[in-house]
Amino acid sequence: MSSTREIRRRIRSVKNIAQVTRAMQMVAASKMRRAQEQVLATRPYAEKAWELLNHLASQRAADEAMHPLLEMRTEIRTVAMVLITSDRGLCGSYNHNIIHHAWRFIRELPYPVHLITVGKRGREAMWRLRQTIVAEFSNLPPQPRLLDVTPIAQVVIEGFIAGQYDVVYLAHTDFINTLIQRPAIWQLLPIRPLFLGATQVSEQHQPRTEMAVTEYLYEPDPRTILDTVLPRFTELQVYQAILEALASEHSARMVAMRNATENANELLADLTLTYNRARQEAITKEMLDIVGGSEALARLRGERSAHRAM
Repeated sequence: MSSTREIRRRIRSVKNIAQVTRAMQMVAASKMRRAQEQVLATRPYAEKAWELLNHLASQRAADEAMHPLLEMRTEIRTVAMVLITSDRGLCGSYNHNIIHHAWRFIRELPYPVHLITVGKRGREAMWRLRQTIVAEFSNLPPQPRLLDVTPIAQVVIEGFIAGQYDVVYLAHTDFINTLIQRPAIWQLLPIRPLFLGATQVSEQHQPRTEMAVTEYLYEPDPRTILDTVLPRFTELQVYQAILEALASEHSARMVAMRNATENANELLADLTLTYNRARQEAITKEMLDIVGGSEALARLRGERSAHRAM
């Protein structure tokens, strides 16, 4: 059994860890609430934008591409993927799940994949896997705005229009609730406006229901409107994915820190019990030593008394 001094040192260490994880849990909970409010507030706008895009794209003829971002290329030579992870760890299996999901998807593709990473964890993981990283973005603001995400979308849009990439996928973590976050991979470009959720390729998600078709009148014409709407819509898709990933990250970190605090408290209780046992054992040994010494002293005194009597 360890000495009481060593056990006391471990108890102090576990107490400090529990205080740190508790503080990180509270910080993550505060960030999680703000991130959830932001992602839930933008979802209706993103869904309505998709409904409008669906109606706009349906105005074209079957063999006519009204915008380069709608062009379906017959020969696929290079694929790009926007991989969204976190900059920091200590968030449970959040980063592992999306990185593993993306890596499995990349291995199944018969085409070379170029990566645009958002977050240090994804960049480091893909660099260790010797993947081609053409751009990286990190240290986004805690509450990003659309302008903060625009450079990421511009890299994707310009590369697709220039012919560097024939298909672009978006890999991120979908926020379901505080306890559930699911990896998802979407086809971002070319845009296929069939119905809401049609571009989703992750087997862990099911396409959502079709949106009701509403009649609109466009001025000056759908093609002119698409020139403005489609790039903005692509930016909105990336922005929404980042908001979903942030809400998932903070939720995962809060749960992980809560579990770490509970584990630290359980370990602290076990160490306290072990310390009390060690103290009791030490006290018992000291009492036995005292009793043994007292008996030895009594025998010695008895022997001296008998020797004097003789």
